[in-house]
Amino acid sequence: MIDLRLLREDPDRVRASQRARGEDVALVDALLSADERRRSSGVRFDELRAEQKSLGKLIGRATGDEKAELLKRAEQLKADVKAADAERDAADTETQELLLKLSNLVHPDVPVGGEEDFVTLETHGAVRDFAAEGFEPRDHLELGQLLGAIDVERGAKVSGSRFYFLTGVGALLELALVNAAMAQATAAGFTPMLTPALVRPQSMAGTGFLGQAAQDVYHLDKDDLYLVGTSEVALAAYHMDEILEADKLPLRYAGFSPCFRREAGSHGKDTRGIFRVHQFDKVEMFSYVAPEDSQEEHRRLLEWEKQWLTSLELPFRVIDVASGDLGSSAARKYDCEAWIPTQGKYRELTSTSDCTEFQSRRLQIRVREDKKVRPLATLNGTLCAVPRTIVAILENHQQPDGSVRVPEVLRPYLGGREILEPVAR
Repeated sequence: MIDLRLLREDPDRVRASQRARGEDVALVDALLSADERRRSSGVRFDELRAEQKSLGKLIGRATGDEKAELLKRAEQLKADVKAADAERDAADTETQELLLKLSNLVHPDVPVGGEEDFVTLETHGAVRDFAAEGFEPRDHLELGQLLGAIDVERGAKVSGSRFYFLTGVGALLELALVNAAMAQATAAGFTPMLTPALVRPQSMAGTGFLGQAAQDVYHLDKDDLYLVGTSEVALAAYHMDEILEADKLPLRYAGFSPCFRREAGSHGKDTRGIFRVHQFDKVEMFSYVAPEDSQEEHRRLLEWEKQWLTSLELPFRVIDVASGDLGSSAARKYDCEAWIPTQGKYRELTSTSDCTEFQSRRLQIRVREDKKVRPLATLNGTLCAVPRTIVAILENHQQPDGSVRVPEVLRPYLGGREILEPVAR
């Protein structure tokens, strides 16, 4: 959530952020009104309580008619205090509910617009000219079937659409990717973490995933637990309700977990293969830093993502995501999109978001420095979303005979294997 003091001092900035996101601007005025009622009712409650205490002292010294009048006033004050208390609580509840609906403030340098209004910042690697090489590229599903690596038919039989099996070298390739990604993250100073895939509602709400993203979340009604769509949720909630010491920052974690997404609203999109699925594994970077350091940390996370994709020898570009395509918790987001040959376009493989103080305020995570306590900043960055990375590797490193060249960075994790060969059929 945002700072209420900032909302009061500069409501136009908050309105502009909501407008840039394409979200409800009227929410700002409703929140201002609720906050004013919360504060004024709080003042009235305090005044009445002070009068009630003073009256109690007077009653103790009064006699006769004067005491009777004071007791009568005390009865009225008791009712007034109770009413003021209820009014204050109601206004506070309304303020908190509205505050939780308000997205993070968009960074001023973010391009304004919708999904297609991003700005390309960098392009890396050369896109292969398959025509010049004399063959038509196969898509990742055909390659996966030739290699005995991907089985979507049995995935659908067992679990339904958008589920899959990784088999043989497909399973080994996932393990190689996860180990290589964790090795890079560990070398960069991240603490490796295996995180829960089920979290409580306060963890999910605290990271902002029960707002605009709620339709993509799986909920277990009987247990009131949520399946995470990213280990960001567990990593953010790891220090929930804690005060961290400033000299311990930055704290950096690399989480590995299964991820679950309904993919609501994606009917008809990416139905072939494993690019858009309901369950996948992912290595996620997460940082806790002082608020003034968040933009520099954001650039670091992006550099680590670029290092990873470069090590996989993939052509990719970096985009500055437009305001209308940001998640509710992100003030700014960079995506790294790899070239997918059979689609003829770049597709998102990794992303990194600066969530500033938005999540830490909701999760009550603070930092202590010089005896002062304040919210800190949180940032996240996908290092390896496994299925999409497999898609990019298979398509970009395929050979005319259906074999696939293994990037050097993965070879130590595949027993030195340089080529993934088609299996005998």
